[in-house]
Amino acid sequence: MFCIECGSTDKKMIGEICIDCFLKEFQMIEIPENINVEICSHCNSRLEEGKWQESFIPEEEIIYRALERNIKINDLVENEDINLEIDQMKGTIANCLVEVVGEVYGVSLDETHDVSVRILKTVCPTCSKIQSGYYESVVQFRADSREIKKEEYEMANEIVARTLDKQVKVDKLAYCPQIAKLKEGYDYYIGSLKTGRKIAENLKEEFGGIIKESPRLISEDKSTGKGLYRIWISIRIPEFEIGDFIEYDSKIIQVNDIAKNIVVGNDIKTNKKQNIPLKNINDIKLIKKACDIQTTTIISISPRIIQILDPADYSAVDLEMKDEFNDYNIGDEIKLIKIEDYIYLIN
Repeated sequence: MFCIECGSTDKKMIGEICIDCFLKEFQMIEIPENINVEICSHCNSRLEEGKWQESFIPEEEIIYRALERNIKINDLVENEDINLEIDQMKGTIANCLVEVVGEVYGVSLDETHDVSVRILKTVCPTCSKIQSGYYESVVQFRADSREIKKEEYEMANEIVARTLDKQVKVDKLAYCPQIAKLKEGYDYYIGSLKTGRKIAENLKEEFGGIIKESPRLISEDKSTGKGLYRIWISIRIPEFEIGDFIEYDSKIIQVNDIAKNIVVGNDIKTNKKQNIPLKNINDIKLIKKACDIQTTTIISISPRIIQILDPADYSAVDLEMKDEFNDYNIGDEIKLIKIEDYIYLIN
């Protein structure tokens, strides 16, 4: 058998040609002469194989990874060793050398390729949304049948800011492009629904209340025909506050704490601690505000009776002596609340 290209008869044959003629045109690797890499000019994330990768890496490493992704090694190559080098940077273009050493049919080969890698600055979809003020949810901070206090707004703003600072580590859309300050409360426009829900939960953790979600159709996805929705998340804090007096289950209770899912207080008749699930908020009635608490003077004490002055008309009023008032003395000031013309002493 002879080589159909050079006529040799004493060399190893690869099909109809000798190994020398075969290796003359053989390439160990294939790589494009020009490679484009898209990088977001805002967050430095990069587009790889159709997906945006968010982890930050230096530009030099991005170039090396682009070279590696575009190298195709021939199946006949064994023991290959590939060396990548950035020869020169010209603006956003890196002129690179790709050197390959390997074996094909036991013959050692080496080859060099000149490759140009161009860095294309663009904007990733997430940053594009941020730049346009995109939002997926609106957190509505409201109160039942009362105005929200200045200090409550300040606390809510702190909670929103703190939540965003934490969430942005795992959610690039954890941002607030707008706060609408309305008469009935604040509306926080939040980039992602996930973070919007987290903010609502943290507000509930601080203030208590009830969370409700209302989706609103804003447009239709032309490619799928499905509706695109934004979610309005309402966090409605209770009408009553710490220190107020409420009626629940035929008991009059002074509120000591309002937590995420529970109201904690004391029955002012028995001084026993009471826990009320916030899910029963519709069964809770505000009776008196903390600002309705009055102060009076003790004028007489006996084992069974504590006598005070009614602050309305300064008449003497006899009330049942209880253990929690044992440390009081004649002439001391004591707090009271009037509910339905009955006076309750507050320790």
